[in-house]
Amino acid sequence: MASNTAQAEAPSEAGSRYRFDHLGMRLVLGDMYYKKNDPGPGDRVPDFDLPTLDGGRFQSSDLAERGPVLLVFGSYTCPVTDSAAAGIRELQGRFGDRVRFVIVNVREAHPGEKTPQPKEFDTKREHTALLRDLHGFDFEMATDDIDGTLHRALSPKPNSAYLLDSGGIILYRAQWANDTKAMAEALAAVTDGRPIRRTTSGGLVRPMWRMSRHLAAPFDRGGRSAWWDMWKVAPPIAATAALTRLLRLAY
Repeated sequence: MASNTAQAEAPSEAGSRYRFDHLGMRLVLGDMYYKKNDPGPGDRVPDFDLPTLDGGRFQSSDLAERGPVLLVFGSYTCPVTDSAAAGIRELQGRFGDRVRFVIVNVREAHPGEKTPQPKEFDTKREHTALLRDLHGFDFEMATDDIDGTLHRALSPKPNSAYLLDSGGIILYRAQWANDTKAMAEALAAVTDGRPIRRTTSGGLVRPMWRMSRHLAAPFDRGGRSAWWDMWKVAPPIAATAALTRLLRLAY
């Protein structure tokens, strides 16, 4: 089983690093790959108990009764979440009667003066509601704690997804939740009682291409400093975002 390195750190220290105010190159590079010991297919998720916007709970202890579940991480200022939203709604419409769908709001991917990184749980919960309303998600929306305990335990990618069985075992892991086709194949296998042919969704080119058309709006929601951080860290991505915004305004 994969080791949970995040749990070995003092929560306050790990949490303060997790709640970044300015995007850095280390964070961008960390989003590009999983480490060897990050939890993956065959591993059990750590225990969790998160509040949902409807007043309920999303708990590891109730997976036996309410599994399987597709757990998707996302945030209000995340371009990958923007690019994945339509596909997630489509998948929920196809499989939601047999698979529980839960979006877990995590740290802001591109915080700025308009949408700062939450420092208190109530603010983070407000961002969960913003995320729900933005994308029209009409299923469960949970909020990770302020230190991102669950997110860090599963490797804090901005918009990853995990298909869990009723015992909390990871059946499938998607680094990018905008890989709708691969996730549909995994969901179809689970609901049909078949083995999942491919248990991990990988590759960067196609997910990043899908994301490229959704860059500008999340940066705008973050604010000018979110744009400036991206210009400093990844100028080609910032330039692509600026170009797509100009083209959208032109047409």
